[in-house]
Amino acid sequence: MKVEIWSDVMCPFCYVGKKNFENALVQLPFKDKIEVEWKSFQLDPDLPVEGLDMSTAAYLAKRKGMPEQQIQGMMDNLQQAGKAVGIDFKQDQSIPVNTIRAHRLSHFAQSHGKGNEMEEALFLAHFTDGKNVGDIEVLVGLAEQVGLNAAEVRAFLATDEKVDEVTADITEARALGISGVPFFVLDRKYGVSGAQPTEAFVEALTQAFQESQPQFEMKGNSEAGACGPEGCEI
Repeated sequence: MKVEIWSDVMCPFCYVGKKNFENALVQLPFKDKIEVEWKSFQLDPDLPVEGLDMSTAAYLAKRKGMPEQQIQGMMDNLQQAGKAVGIDFKQDQSIPVNTIRAHRLSHFAQSHGKGNEMEEALFLAHFTDGKNVGDIEVLVGLAEQVGLNAAEVRAFLATDEKVDEVTADITEARALGISGVPFFVLDRKYGVSGAQPTEAFVEALTQAFQESQPQFEMKGNSEAGACGPEGCEI
């Protein structure tokens, strides 16, 4: 069964949702039969790739038209929510930046079997380590950490390769009616929106997996003659 996850590196709830989703997976006896594919979504494609020289609180206050103090209060609440799932949010250090390069790197990593590891590295770099995830050398270093070849990644990021895949993901999100992230699509049958709690993911994944399995119904007389390892019965 495939699970497609639309997210953006600058989305804190995408990070929380990722943790809750992963905590749900480890509880499932069929976890090895679930394929995860990360999809791109950009919350603010108009940001510069070099990043803004202002705090995340100031950027969000300006973008949302809210007092910076109110934004800071929301970020403080989010920090507490992050601790519950093992995330050390330090958004006072996070750099608002265009995430197009990060998304391209995520697609590159997925093509090399490192999609989940790359997403975790990107989230950690942005939300905890205060790194600029639009900077090529930062991205090369993160890629190297998850086992990708640094020279190959640097050469890849110097091109426009996989921009079309990022664009296709965003276009597909619109077609599916996805207007916010994180958004999880289960086997192309169910959608799960937002950073749902772990138990909600367990329930949704279990239902989707059960429905994805071949179903058959017994017909006929159960007392009819049949043969088995112990012999035949009439």
